[in-house]
Amino acid sequence: MLVAPSILSADFGHLSDDVKAICEGGCDLVHVDVMDGHFVPNLTIGPVVVEAVAKAATKPLDIHLMVENNSFFVDLFAPLKPGYISFHIEEEKHPHRLIQKIRALGIKPAIVLNPHTPPEAVEFLLEDVDMVLLMSVNPGFGGQKFIPSVIEKAKRLKALIEKRNPDCLIEVDGGVNDENVKALAYAGVDVVVAGSFVYKHPKGISTAIAALK
Repeated sequence: MLVAPSILSADFGHLSDDVKAICEGGCDLVHVDVMDGHFVPNLTIGPVVVEAVAKAATKPLDIHLMVENNSFFVDLFAPLKPGYISFHIEEEKHPHRLIQKIRALGIKPAIVLNPHTPPEAVEFLLEDVDMVLLMSVNPGFGGQKFIPSVIEKAKRLKALIEKRNPDCLIEVDGGVNDENVKALAYAGVDVVVAGSFVYKHPKGISTAIAALK
C-alpha cells in the first residue's frame, strides 16, 4: 500500500516541518487538497503555499483539485511539477481534453469521483489516466467518518481497470485508518490518503504510516 498523507491535517504554522516529517516518516506521496470555496464549502491553499510545500517535500506532490474552472488551476500548479494532478469528474465538462492537457505538461493525470458517483462514469477515460481517486467522505473537510460503500465501489472500479488499463492506480481519500485499510487493499486499492490518522497518531507520524503500509 502506498501512503499519501494529506497536509490538510498538518499544523500550517509549522507546515515545512510537517511536510518534512511525513517524507522522513516513509510516505510515498504528499497529498495537497486545493479547495476554492465554490466546488466545496471550504477554502484552502494556493500556489504560493504549495510552492513552499514542494520545496520542503522530498516525495512527489499529489495535488487534488476541488475547484471550479479546473483548467485555470492546472495552469497555476503545473510549474511546480507535481507527480499527479487530479480533478473531479462532476465538475469537468471536457475531461478528456483536460487529461490531455495535464499529460502534455509532464504530469500524471488523475480523476476523482465523489461518494455518489459510480465508477462506470469514468470507464471510457481509464485508458488515459494514471490514477482514479475515490472519495470515501464528502469532499471539503478533514476528519470525517469513512463511508463503507467505497469498498464495493473500489471492487467495481478494479474490474473496469483490469479490462481497460491495468496500470491505472486506485486511490482512496477520507477517513482511512489502520482498521479499514486492509479491506481497501483486498478491494484493489493501491494508494490511501490519510490526514488525521497520520498527523494525530498518538505514537507519531512514522508509526501511523507504517501501520497503513
